[in-house]
Amino acid sequence: MKLLTSFTKLVTGEGVRIAYTYSEVDEEGKMISQNNRGNFIAVDRELQKHIAAVDDYISDKYLTEEEKQNA
Repeated sequence: MKLLTSFTKLVTGEGVRIAYTYSEVDEEGKMISQNNRGNFIAVDRELQKHIAAVDDYISDKYLTEEEKQNA
């Protein structure tokens, strides 16, 4: 089975690109491979809404002037 280990949002000339890494393990939990990579352009509108929601959350929670003053 493939297990997602990380993902990153990148803004490129083509649009929003999602890069990700994953590991593969067998049914007993033994590692088959790790640090496998993939990426795609986020063209699905529903996915774009979810990405925007994460962006907004980070901006509101961690990048506001009030948060900077408390740091």
